[in-house]
Amino acid sequence: MALSPGRAFTRDELVEQAFGYDYDGLERTVDAHIMNLRKKIEPDPSDPTYIETVYGIGYRFAELNNVQ
Repeated sequence: MALSPGRAFTRDELVEQAFGYDYDGLERTVDAHIMNLRKKIEPDPSDPTYIETVYGIGYRFAELNNVQ
């Protein structure tokens, strides 16, 4: 995601990029990992600045000019 800021990735795309294969588990697994990443990098994880949720699609890393 960080290499393509602004581009929304589906949960399936994120799993494939991270692990190199199609994961047949729960898609909420990605949500749990995103939540953990937000806890580590976001100033306020409940109002994310860096990792944005794109409803109906997945997640995207914020473009640098949009991060304050």
